[in-house]
Amino acid sequence: MSESCNSRHFSWLMKSCLPNPSDAKSLVPIHHHANPPATVTPISSLPDDLLLECLSRVPSSSIPSLTAVCRRWSRLLLSPYFLHLRRRLGLLRHSLFAISAVDSGLFAAVLQIQSEVPSWRVSLAVCNDGDQGSLSHARAAAIGPRVYVVSRNAVLRYDSWTGTVAVRSPMIFPRKKFAIAVVSGKIYVAGGGGGSEVTAAVEEYDPERNRWEVVTHAARKRYGCIGAAVDGVFYVIGGLKIGNETSVTSRGTAAHVYASSMDLFDVRSRQWLRSRSVPGGGCVVAACAAVGHVYVLSSHAVELSFWRFDARRGGGGGFGEWTRLKSPPLPAQVRLDGTVRFSCVGVEDKVAVVQVVGCIDDLLRRSGRSERGLRESLVLLYDTVDGEWRRAADLPEMITRAACACVEW
Repeated sequence: MSESCNSRHFSWLMKSCLPNPSDAKSLVPIHHHANPPATVTPISSLPDDLLLECLSRVPSSSIPSLTAVCRRWSRLLLSPYFLHLRRRLGLLRHSLFAISAVDSGLFAAVLQIQSEVPSWRVSLAVCNDGDQGSLSHARAAAIGPRVYVVSRNAVLRYDSWTGTVAVRSPMIFPRKKFAIAVVSGKIYVAGGGGGSEVTAAVEEYDPERNRWEVVTHAARKRYGCIGAAVDGVFYVIGGLKIGNETSVTSRGTAAHVYASSMDLFDVRSRQWLRSRSVPGGGCVVAACAAVGHVYVLSSHAVELSFWRFDARRGGGGGFGEWTRLKSPPLPAQVRLDGTVRFSCVGVEDKVAVVQVVGCIDDLLRRSGRSERGLRESLVLLYDTVDGEWRRAADLPEMITRAACACVEW
């Protein structure tokens, strides 16, 4: 058969597509539906994985209303996979978080340091689920947008998305002035104690099961220590080393005497690594992790020193090296005495040093200075890229004795 097309064949094709007026069957009207019926599938009928893909793309401002839709949605929004999806989509922002307890609940403040004009956003969260316990020596640890405020006999979970507070299971061993850090979505605490007892037990908290368990015991008991975590290693830094002693004879001494050493616990292998010490001695008063390093702030009675420990174990050859950095530029009116406390928080490629005056009235009375020009707390930011310090917005006045952390929301 020829593959060519002539006019006669084309005419026959066109005629075959036109209706024949003499054929009654060809005149049967054809009904066209403007809106053909379609099967509607509600979003609630989607399986969990597809529903999470949809929910993970909503703006942060809409998340509080989503949690109120139903229990299933609330459960999915609390899942680690939801955070993983938002993190992969670049929808999570890192911010400096500070929280303090008052009689009516918790004051929470968030500072987005990436903003052109960073300012604190303050909110009050009321806890209606029971006694919040004493939070005067509480530590804070954040997993995504949720901050766990851990004190001697109580644990509260603050959700920075919804502004709600929930009571969680307390630690097995009541303790204060302990080290805390987050490794792979779980919270680890070490050191500290209560009364005359200092514990060597290292506890792990699983937020999904709301359960604490002892995973190991430290070789050295520490009171007043600080925690950090990098590359699966839990760093227990500073504090009063107790050794084989089981009691602290002087609470005043225990509260203010710090060591310059740190113990390293590999969470995955459940093994303790070789201990490290900060060069130059001094008392470690604050520490945190940022961009693969541990940053340590040490006090030498009349000055502060700032150090960086290379905690990367990826084979680069720098693991364990110490580098001295530029010290934070504290205002002249700040004295390094027992009334001043420091916190370090890693926020992406920045290190925030938060200075808090424990009792400003006592400080003014002893120093003989007026209250004018003296803030109860200030925030300094260290840029790990250019190595420079700058001052950020001071903590709001209602945030006192703050526990600080870095949140993703």
